[in-house]
Amino acid sequence: MDIRRLDTSISVSPQIGLDDINEFARLGFRSILSARPDGEEEAQPSADSVCLAAEGAGLEFRHVPVVASSISERDVVLFQKAVEDLPKPILAFCRSGTRVAMLWALSQAPELGADAALKATQQAGYDLSNLRPRLAERSHTSDAPSSAACDVLIVGAGAAGIATAASLLKRRRCLNIILVDPAERHAYQPGWTMVGGGIFKPEDTVRPMRDLIPQGAKWERASVAAFEPDHDRVVLTDGRRIGYRMLVAAPGVMLNWSAIEGLEDALGRNGVTSNYRFDTAPYTWSLVQNLKGGRALFTQPPMPIKCAGAPQKAMYLSGDHWYRQGRINDIDIEFHTAGPVLFGVKDYVPALMEYVKKYRANLNFGSRLLAVDGQKKEARFARTAADGTVTEETLGFDMIHVCPPQIAPDFVRNSPLANQGGWIDVDEATLQHKRYPNVFSLGDAAATSNAKTAAAARKQAPIVAENVLSVLDGRDMPAAYDGYGSCPLTVERGKIVLAEFGYGGKLMPTFPTWVIDGTKPSSLAWYLKAEALPPIYWHAMLKGREWLVSPDLKKTAA
Repeated sequence: MDIRRLDTSISVSPQIGLDDINEFARLGFRSILSARPDGEEEAQPSADSVCLAAEGAGLEFRHVPVVASSISERDVVLFQKAVEDLPKPILAFCRSGTRVAMLWALSQAPELGADAALKATQQAGYDLSNLRPRLAERSHTSDAPSSAACDVLIVGAGAAGIATAASLLKRRRCLNIILVDPAERHAYQPGWTMVGGGIFKPEDTVRPMRDLIPQGAKWERASVAAFEPDHDRVVLTDGRRIGYRMLVAAPGVMLNWSAIEGLEDALGRNGVTSNYRFDTAPYTWSLVQNLKGGRALFTQPPMPIKCAGAPQKAMYLSGDHWYRQGRINDIDIEFHTAGPVLFGVKDYVPALMEYVKKYRANLNFGSRLLAVDGQKKEARFARTAADGTVTEETLGFDMIHVCPPQIAPDFVRNSPLANQGGWIDVDEATLQHKRYPNVFSLGDAAATSNAKTAAAARKQAPIVAENVLSVLDGRDMPAAYDGYGSCPLTVERGKIVLAEFGYGGKLMPTFPTWVIDGTKPSSLAWYLKAEALPPIYWHAMLKGREWLVSPDLKKTAA
């Protein structure tokens, strides 16, 4: 074994064999770091195989693949952060050892200076004198480009972010992944509709974030202030920067409560509620139970919004309770939507209209909520007529369920990643950014025309994982997203219209119609929503178990 020490924390070696790794553990090494891309030579062990062998010997492993002829500043930062993070001493290797020596010298030049870095590598048997100009340049700068670095940086630890991390680690367990998210709790947001209908308990829809971060990923509990894709890094609100080889942006949407005058002050009291918030969804059920008569308003803002069926789900479940309690004739239900139709895919509308009739609901298309006065119990709407004229009207209410307007977070809308609408500008099939090839996005903030649901993120996550790894490896992307999304419309307690569709409103049922006909109310679909989907979410989607959503790699993404 040709092992050469650079300093007390790291030694260098040419290409190692899998049979050597137990001996490295016996010699006292605690980590192995590979700087060699897979496939440089035919007989070269893959990084995954080295990772497995290292783990079997009780060693940690990190892969920082670098092409010797084009070592970038990002490569240097990734190597430096790997050395800082890994248990010492470290054995680092490449084809001959020279590449690792170069990375070490470049990473140490700001602290040691060019002469000391060259002396250390010379003593180890590596002549890097041709690197002196670059070392000298680095030795005069103390402004490191990033304070952390990783292979894959995932912004957002919601459903899309965690599922993508799990899918990536399922495919390549030794990836260096950082998840950035400030939240202490992770919520199963599809469950909040059921909380508002008295079916789920609110505490069953949340879990500690630390318990859900996939093993092998690092959670950075922080907020993002800005994307800097031209420098392959993000800036955190505390000023730190995180560099990456690949970025997956899954920050979700921002609920723009302030866009409706008076709503923030009124929410959660005086009959004003919303299932789009954990703390107010239980208030919805309280209002529904206690309302004996009067007017109940349900609102939906302009698209896009996440789970576009949720506003009318609240109406159906409320109407079902009042129907069962014999109060339906005493309560005037009104549904106000800014859109022109009840549901965007016409195949599901006939079944929904049967329930609109059953609950005596009055549909108001082109009606957008402008303001709420909780004390007066009044709501002001802007109505857009067929000829485009807009009039305002004020309605009294005894209960109002509000779906807030939704926009991309500020750090997305003000970033180079955003399109004109403020959403992350990705290709709808590959989910790769249109201008930055090492950036992908999925979930609610991506500029895709699919329904923004957890089911869509569940389908997108393994596709992004496959395509990210392909770009990392310099291969063509093998996976394409077809726009699949699912919206289980809870039309009554015990029955659901299971809307499943892709781009262009194409119906995409998971089950044959003799099992579940999604265009009709189904008790089996209710069982799926109420009993099966929560454990599928917690124990499959967030764990990288891709039941019924593994990408078809035979199809080549456009």
